[in-house]
Amino acid sequence: MIQRSLRHVWHPCTQMKLHETQPPVPIARAEGVWLYDLEGNRYLDGISSWWVNLFGHGHPHIKAALVDQLDRLDHVMLAGFTHPPVVELSERLGALTGLGHAFYGSDGASATEIALKMSAHYWRNAGRPEKCRFIGLAGGYHGETVGALAVTDIAIFREAYAPLVRLAATVPSPDARSALPGESAVDTARRAAAGLQSWLEQHHAQTAALILEPMVQCAAGMAMHDASYLREASALCDRYEVHLIAEEIATGFGRTGTMFAHQQAGIRPDFICLSKGLTGGTLPLSAVLTTNTVYDAFYDDEMARGFLHSHSYTGNPLACRAALATLELFEQTDVLARNAELAQVLDRAFEPLTQHPSVRHARRLGMIWAWDIDEAAAGHAPQLHFARRYAQHALTHGVVLRPIGNTLYAMPPYVMDATTAAHLARGALAALETTLTQT
Repeated sequence: MIQRSLRHVWHPCTQMKLHETQPPVPIARAEGVWLYDLEGNRYLDGISSWWVNLFGHGHPHIKAALVDQLDRLDHVMLAGFTHPPVVELSERLGALTGLGHAFYGSDGASATEIALKMSAHYWRNAGRPEKCRFIGLAGGYHGETVGALAVTDIAIFREAYAPLVRLAATVPSPDARSALPGESAVDTARRAAAGLQSWLEQHHAQTAALILEPMVQCAAGMAMHDASYLREASALCDRYEVHLIAEEIATGFGRTGTMFAHQQAGIRPDFICLSKGLTGGTLPLSAVLTTNTVYDAFYDDEMARGFLHSHSYTGNPLACRAALATLELFEQTDVLARNAELAQVLDRAFEPLTQHPSVRHARRLGMIWAWDIDEAAAGHAPQLHFARRYAQHALTHGVVLRPIGNTLYAMPPYVMDATTAAHLARGALAALETTLTQT
């Protein structure tokens, strides 16, 4: 299986030559929080399979919904047609976000592209075509298609494609780790907001939108910030007539403790991008919701003023039904309240890791934990490729954890219990000790 995969599959976010010494793990099945390989070894999915699997693998409620939908309608194009799952899902997402007219794609990068295009096209339809540039936060990540790369500030993902990318401007991140001596997280947020204000004062006339991940910049090493930044950013966008795009692809659906992260600031963005947990980790789906003001700017007799973006599988009935089943689980089981209790259990389990002498900036928001690892602490000699080495050692301890640089993080499914929490925490700590002492 491994050799067949290496001969025929190009794996994502991977230098394939690394698989000469670190072959991919062949997974045969999954159940709950566990992944099982072909030999029957099991691994606790500590990062929810790239942050998508909210309620464990093979959840019976989602499976039943998919089987029922497959007997009814597998797919129909959404241009010129509609169907019950996409209508109901759009209604529910509108009620949850206060926004409407959901437009669907297949993944997070698709959602980013849709929101960026909608924003720029809105300003064009409004008679202000000069408002066609974007701004993002330092360290921001919003996907790897060409438009999404333009607002992504992580060099390794975009440098090779620089000739294809029209780079957005970057404003300071409110990352609480960047606090100056004596600064609180609120002070750091205000300082970053002042940087945004300074930029908008000069460039708002050409700026269509600010895009950001509210509360947590995930690919920047789980960079968390105070909610006051969102309030100030929202007010500045309103003042300078710039759209605010809340990119909630990873932070949505309870991951930060509220249904959507921006709700912690009491704001309403102009656009919200959703994906990952939207279907509970079963099928690809993304959605962009926006205001009636934006929607109305496209409503016209002239075809060119319409939003002509499309994907073949836009609003796929199976994916929409999986999303509806996921939302039903939130409604039926009071997930947010249960997660608050579960987070306390995990906090206690992670305490030995949090207190480890090599850990810096231990932090948590909702169901996201992060620890920056200083390999030089406690007498350990720093080595190359911490993330790669740690991920391999974690597997030997029965957990799936993939650090971002030197930031170790956990984003486990919401169906953990005390036993699986203890397993995850023990494995995370043991993998750290092994990584610090072995090559």
